[in-house]
Amino acid sequence: MIETFGMPTASLVWLVPLPPLLAFFLILLFTRRNNALSHTVGVVAVAISWLLGNLVFLTALGVDHFGEHVIASTVNWLPLGEGFFSIGVLIDPLSAVTLFFVAWTVLMIFIYSIGYHNFGQPKGDHDHPGLPPHGAKDHGHTVPSIEPMYARFFAFIALFAFGMYTLVVSDNLLTLFVGWEIMGLCSYLLIGFWYAKPSARDAAKKAFMTTRIGDVFMLLGIVALYSATGTLNFREILYNAAVLETLANTPSLIAGLSLAGLIGILLFIGTVGKSAQWPLHVWLPDAMEGPTPVSAMIHAATMVSAGVYMVLRMFPLLSAGWHHGELTAAMTIMAFIGAFTALFAATIAVAQRDIKRVLAYSTISQLGYMIAALGIGAYVAAAFHLVTHAFFKALLFLGSGSVIHGVEHGVLHTGDHDTDPQDMFNMGGLKDKMPVTFWTFLIGGLALSGFPLLTSGFWSKDEILADAFAHGHMSVFIVLALAALLTAFYTARQITLTFLGKPRTKAAEHASENVRTMTVPLVILSVFAIAAGWVGIPEHFPAIGGLLPNWFHHFVGSTLLEHPSAVDFNIVPLLVSVLVALGGLGLGYLVYRNAGQTDPLRKALGPIYNLLENKYYFDELYERLFVKPSQAFSEAFSYRFLDGQVIDGLLHRAARGAMALGGLFRDKFEIPVIDGVADKTADITQTVGRVLRHIQTGQVQQYLLLVALVVFGGFFYYLLNILQ
Repeated sequence: MIETFGMPTASLVWLVPLPPLLAFFLILLFTRRNNALSHTVGVVAVAISWLLGNLVFLTALGVDHFGEHVIASTVNWLPLGEGFFSIGVLIDPLSAVTLFFVAWTVLMIFIYSIGYHNFGQPKGDHDHPGLPPHGAKDHGHTVPSIEPMYARFFAFIALFAFGMYTLVVSDNLLTLFVGWEIMGLCSYLLIGFWYAKPSARDAAKKAFMTTRIGDVFMLLGIVALYSATGTLNFREILYNAAVLETLANTPSLIAGLSLAGLIGILLFIGTVGKSAQWPLHVWLPDAMEGPTPVSAMIHAATMVSAGVYMVLRMFPLLSAGWHHGELTAAMTIMAFIGAFTALFAATIAVAQRDIKRVLAYSTISQLGYMIAALGIGAYVAAAFHLVTHAFFKALLFLGSGSVIHGVEHGVLHTGDHDTDPQDMFNMGGLKDKMPVTFWTFLIGGLALSGFPLLTSGFWSKDEILADAFAHGHMSVFIVLALAALLTAFYTARQITLTFLGKPRTKAAEHASENVRTMTVPLVILSVFAIAAGWVGIPEHFPAIGGLLPNWFHHFVGSTLLEHPSAVDFNIVPLLVSVLVALGGLGLGYLVYRNAGQTDPLRKALGPIYNLLENKYYFDELYERLFVKPSQAFSEAFSYRFLDGQVIDGLLHRAARGAMALGGLFRDKFEIPVIDGVADKTADITQTVGRVLRHIQTGQVQQYLLLVALVVFGGFFYYLLNILQ
C-alpha cells in the first residue's frame, strides 16, 4: 500500500465517493427547507471529493511504473459457498486520469448550478414544483426567480456524482455496475426534474427504458464472465495473460465467436445504451429537457463518459486474441458502430436549431470517435479524447446554459414570452452582451472543432486520425475525417448564429451577462479546454514535438499489460486534420454570417434538410416498430387476455370458491355451533335476568329486610358450626 500525507492512499480512495452520498441524505433528510444550506452541503461535499481525488491523482504521478504498482484495497463482501466475493478500490493510470477530470468537471457544475437556479432572487408567484421558474415581479421589475425544487436538485446531482465516483474507483465489474445503475436512476430523476412538463416526463422515461436495453445485455455479459472465470476483479481477469488467452481460445455458444468475443460484445452493448451510440442514440437529445447543469453532468462528467470508460477498462478482454493483426469480432463491431455514429450524429447536428440539441448530437458524434478509436486499437488516443472532450463539452454545455439564461433575461425584460430562448435563430449579437460567455464558448467550440495547435481537441482528434491512418484502417479514417469536417461546420454555425452579427430578436437585444457563480466555472474549464491537450503532444510532431514529453501516452499506456507504441509521425493525417477543422469553421462562418431567422441550408438542401432536421425519422420509426406494437400487444394480450381473462378469471374463480366455502362454513359451523352457543348463552342470561328482576323493587325497606335476613342467616350458620 502506497503512503501519502501520513495516510494510506487506498483509504483516501475509499473516501472519494462518500461525501456526495452523505450530502444526498443530509439534504433530503435535514436541510431541504433551507436553500443556502442545501447548496452549501452539496458544494462542500463535492469539494472534499475533488480534494481527495486530486490527492490520489498527484500520488499516482509520483509513483514510478505506476501501471505495475497500482493503488488497491479489497474487503470481503458477500459470503459464497467457498470463501467470499471481495470488492474494493483500484487506482491505475486509466482510473487516475478519469478521477481527475470527473473531480474537476463535477465541482465546476455544482458551483455553476447555484447561479443557474437564480439563488438569492425573490421567489415568483408562478413557480410551481415540477415546472421551470418563469420569473417574479419585484417593485415593477421582472427578475429571475428561484427554482422551486432547489434543494432537491442538489440532492439528486450529489447522488449522480456518487454513482460516477463509485464506478471509477471500483476494482471489479459488479460494483462498477452498481455505480452504473445509480447513474441510470439519477438520469431518470434529473432529466424529468421538471416533471410537470409532459416533454420532460416523456424524455425521462425514454432515457430510462432505452438505457435499460443495453444494461440487460451488459448484465448477461457480467454473468457470463463470472461463470467463465469465477471472478469479476479487473486485475485477476484483465491483467492475467493466461485467463485472457483461455477466454480468447474457448468457443462460445455462437459459432465463430470466442467466449471473450461474446462476453465483450454483450458488455459493449451496455455502452451502446449508456453512451448513446447508434441504434440506441435516441434518448440523449431528448435528455436536454432537464436543467442545463444536468446536461453537462450527463455529457461530460457522468453517464456517457461512464460508457466509454467501461469499454476502456474492459479493452484487454475486447481485444483478446488481437495481437495487432486482424481485429477481433468485438473490435470490428465497435469500429463500425463508432465510425457510423460519429458521422451519422454530425449530419443531424447541422440542421438543429436548439443550442443544446446541437451539442447533444455533437456528444453522440464525439463518443463515436472514441468507440471507433477503441475498435481499431487506439487505446491511448480514445482515453485522451475522453479526457479532453469532458472538459470542452462541460464548458460548452454550461456556456449554452449561460446563453439561455442571458436570453431569458431579455425575454423577461421585454415580456416577449413567445421567443424560444434556446433557438439559435432567435439570438445573434451576444458577443458584446455576454463577453465572458462568448470568449469561453468560443474556446470550447474551437476545441470541439479541433482548431490546430491551440486547443486540446486538436491533439486528441489528430491522434485518433493518425492511428487509423498508420494502421491502414482507411474506411474509419475517411468517415472520421468527414465527421470532423461537419463538426467544425456546425460549431461555426452555432457560434455565428449565437454570438456574431446583429440581434435577431428583442430578447437578444436585451440579453445580459450572468453572475460570477456561472461565469467563473466557464473560465476555469476554458483553461483545461486549451491546456489539457499539452500533455499528449506527439514527441515527433514538427517544431514543437519534444518540447513537452508525451506524458499522457506513457502514463495511460502503462495501464495495459503490453504498453502500446506511439504511431510514427505522418504528414497526411495532420494535413487532413488541419484542413477539415479550418475548412469546416470557415465554411460555417461564410454560410451563416448574414443569416436571418431562416436556415440558409434549408433552401440549399431541400428535402435532405427536412430529413436531417427530423433526425432521419428514427423517433417515428421506433414509435411504429416498437412503441405502438408494444402498446397494442399490451392492450390485446396483457389487458384483455392476460389481465382480463387469465388473472381476472383466476381471481373471480377464487372469489366464487371462497364464497362457496364461506356459505358451507356458515351453514355447517357458524350457525349451528357459534351462533347456537351464543344464542343459548343469551337465553340463559335472559332467564336468570327475569328471575332476579323480581328482587329489584326499588323499595329500601325490602332491601334492608333482605340484608337483615342475609346477616341473620350468616350468623345462624356460624352458631351452628360452633355448637357442632
